[in-house]
Amino acid sequence: MLDSTLTTTAATLSLTDFLIPVAASFIIGLALALVHMFRNRYSKSFVATLAILPAIVCVVIMAVNGNIGAGVAVAGAFSLVRFRSAPGTAREIGALFLAMTTGLLTGMGYIMYATVFAAITGLVILIYQAIGFGDNKAEANRKSLRITIPEDLDYTGVFDEVFAKYTKDHKLVSSKTSNMGSMFKLTYDVTLKDPGEEKEFIDKLRCRNGNLEISISTLMQHDVAEL
Repeated sequence: MLDSTLTTTAATLSLTDFLIPVAASFIIGLALALVHMFRNRYSKSFVATLAILPAIVCVVIMAVNGNIGAGVAVAGAFSLVRFRSAPGTAREIGALFLAMTTGLLTGMGYIMYATVFAAITGLVILIYQAIGFGDNKAEANRKSLRITIPEDLDYTGVFDEVFAKYTKDHKLVSSKTSNMGSMFKLTYDVTLKDPGEEKEFIDKLRCRNGNLEISISTLMQHDVAEL
């Protein structure tokens, strides 16, 4: 069971030798997709792709089994992570590599190794998720703050007093004009001292910006990477 089940070359691959690794890949892919869905935000398209990715990689590897181009195919298979238009979170990228690794193993005939590896890795992911490994409470208080101000208001230091009272730290990320230059839109990266004071924090800012639009939202992963 621990030896490769593929004892033939791609040219003489039987239907049974083809179907067993592919079926195993679909089962493992479904299990990995279910693990990724556990207490995690996800999109329908991503988990569907994650479920079938091991089988896709499996077939690619079987197609070049015994061929000198297998090495090139392996490198090309891992480059499939670029199929996403956005980089995605670290967890999503890790899930893609895990799915491709199991597909490579089943494609080379090591079904037992692929199953054991997927089971162990999936269990470790679930344990980490359950115990909250790597949770950062301070990071949860980081917000993206957008403030609209009139053009005649000098925003340099105008909100410093409010920031000092309600935030641990703050940084002006960008500023741009809007409404034909009659207004400025400022974007700050702030870390709140107490999330329960968020409304009070916004009310204080409204007193400084002439009651114009203010929005505050959770800092997304791609925003963190850009800062």
